[in-house]
Amino acid sequence: MRAISLLGLEAAYRDIADASPAPFEDVWFEWRRGQNEAYLTATLAPGCGQSSVHRADFLAAIVAHLPEGIAHFGKRCRIVEQDAEGVSVSFEDGSTFRGDILIGYDGIKSAVREHVLPVANYGEFGPRWSGTQAYRGLVPVERLCRAMRETGCDERLAVVPQMYLGPDRHILTFPVKQGTLINVVAFVTDRSSDEPQLPEGTPWVSEVDQQTMFDDFTGWGAASRAILGCIDHPTRWALHELPELPRYVRERVVIVGDAAHAMLPHQGAGAGQALEDAYVLASLLGDAPCDRGNVASVLSAFEAVRHARTCRVQATSREAGDIYEYAGEGIGDDEIHLAAGLERRFDWLWNHDPRDDVAAARRRLDWVDRHSA
Repeated sequence: MRAISLLGLEAAYRDIADASPAPFEDVWFEWRRGQNEAYLTATLAPGCGQSSVHRADFLAAIVAHLPEGIAHFGKRCRIVEQDAEGVSVSFEDGSTFRGDILIGYDGIKSAVREHVLPVANYGEFGPRWSGTQAYRGLVPVERLCRAMRETGCDERLAVVPQMYLGPDRHILTFPVKQGTLINVVAFVTDRSSDEPQLPEGTPWVSEVDQQTMFDDFTGWGAASRAILGCIDHPTRWALHELPELPRYVRERVVIVGDAAHAMLPHQGAGAGQALEDAYVLASLLGDAPCDRGNVASVLSAFEAVRHARTCRVQATSREAGDIYEYAGEGIGDDEIHLAAGLERRFDWLWNHDPRDDVAAARRRLDWVDRHSA
């Protein structure tokens, strides 16, 4: 939320964002065992809670803040070339663009990443399957409340964000679309190999029948089965991530967001890191001392202050998935260790101030930091 506010998007975000219902506004998730709904603990995010927004709605809000005529959609990058004066980009539609720098915000399948990290020099740094599949669905809140009642479960489990934990599996639920729908994601992980391979030709997203999803949660409790029973036509997502990249910058070209540090969703942090990137980069590029002559140094300073944090968020997102599925090192399914780890695990992530990154980059550049001055 801090990055959203610093980017001037807070009002637009709050107009479309969802939150936990009263009196659970500060609840990020309640944690329970999937086999019997036994309560473990809750993670609180005071003043924010389980704040979420539909991706398309948020993108529309961002576009509304852009000056007219600078955004062009439906482009697919093919070739990136740079020289001492600037960067040229060629697109699949035959168009070209030349600018002082190129910012590759083009997602986990980034075309710009290959320019920053040529395979011939660095090896392969493309997306890799994590071993996790995620069943997804949106359920009308009234339907889920009714299903909870019919199975003898508390309706609170339908409307308050929940995370159900189990061996190699977990299920999360939280309200979206102003509380009218419940977002459901049910994760299943194959940990039989340290380097899982998705069978060749398997799509990243596919439609599956409900029974396939049920079979992966055999033996789970009434609430979990009620939730899954409300998803008539689940989709299954093969979750991919990037390895930690050695760098994000090559002279006048920088990759950010998922192009640089695509991560698993287990901390809900991927979009937040992209927004932090945006704030830090925009602040530095907007500084008076930044010009064509030193912009490559500005990008290097950006990388220097963002690389360690984004890599840490990647790693801890992966670790969080292990914890949720009783595979956390030194934690397993132990109730005391689970509760202790989940209650405060996210504080360092949420309490970071990206203005500190800007200040650190300015110090590297020997610029005056306006935030601390």
